[in-house]
Amino acid sequence: MAYRRLLLPLTGTAAGEAALATALIAARVWTAHVHCLHVRVDARDVAPLAGEGLSGAMIEEMMAATERESGERADRVRALFERFTSGLGGVTLADNPDTAAKSGGPTLSFESIAGREEDIVAQQSRLYDMAVVPHPEAGEDVSSSDALHAILFDSGRPVLIAPRVAPIDIGTRVCVAWNGTAESAAAVAAALPWLHKASAVQILCSDEYQRRGPKAEGIQAYLRWHSIPAEIVPFKPQTREVGAGLLGAARDFGADLLTMGAYSHSRLRQLILGGVTRHVLENAEIPVMMCR
Repeated sequence: MAYRRLLLPLTGTAAGEAALATALIAARVWTAHVHCLHVRVDARDVAPLAGEGLSGAMIEEMMAATERESGERADRVRALFERFTSGLGGVTLADNPDTAAKSGGPTLSFESIAGREEDIVAQQSRLYDMAVVPHPEAGEDVSSSDALHAILFDSGRPVLIAPRVAPIDIGTRVCVAWNGTAESAAAVAAALPWLHKASAVQILCSDEYQRRGPKAEGIQAYLRWHSIPAEIVPFKPQTREVGAGLLGAARDFGADLLTMGAYSHSRLRQLILGGVTRHVLENAEIPVMMCR
């Protein structure tokens, strides 16, 4: 069991290069293919949003401006990809499995298409083992990360959130955030390839984090059936913030990957009141693998 095909939505944010580097590290671990996808805004989608009271000429002008800005952004993303790949050794550019198989190493490809980003990214992610997404930009509200939430809520696939700075390695020391929910169970199942490869695994739990469902001892026994030894480590919230306590425990372990379920509470509640998922998304300094 391994990850062979990774999707990386690129939007031209400052975190894009770190996400590229993170995806490539994962690809090297699994001898996998990374498909970089940029979704351009389709100017035709802007017209219905223009509202009433605008003349045809004004709508056409808006569409032309959208098309121009979308094209410029696509050019920047393509330039980022080409700049990143130009200095790489041992990585092949490939666009089909036969070419990728012959390379004997990680492969990369790039595609730019027009449409609604959240729809296309969610649908395309269903054809990949995992999606890698850039970390939300500094100062950017995590709720605005359309690609991330589209994958989490509408793809059925795990998502690996890249940190702001690319890591040295991924998956040598793995923390499992466990709270008994279906989401955390899905995250463990999705992370089994990483857990089998890891040299050390910790299960992080807390009374404040636990929901209705099996305790940490249950998932520890489950992992033993998969021949994965894991230590249970309770953590304490920091300044009443469960997410901060979780990240602190992962940092103390020296983890280079955290896997967890996303949005055990509704996303709306987390957006209004905050929550563990929201805190981790905004503050994690290591790759985080999430499932919904």
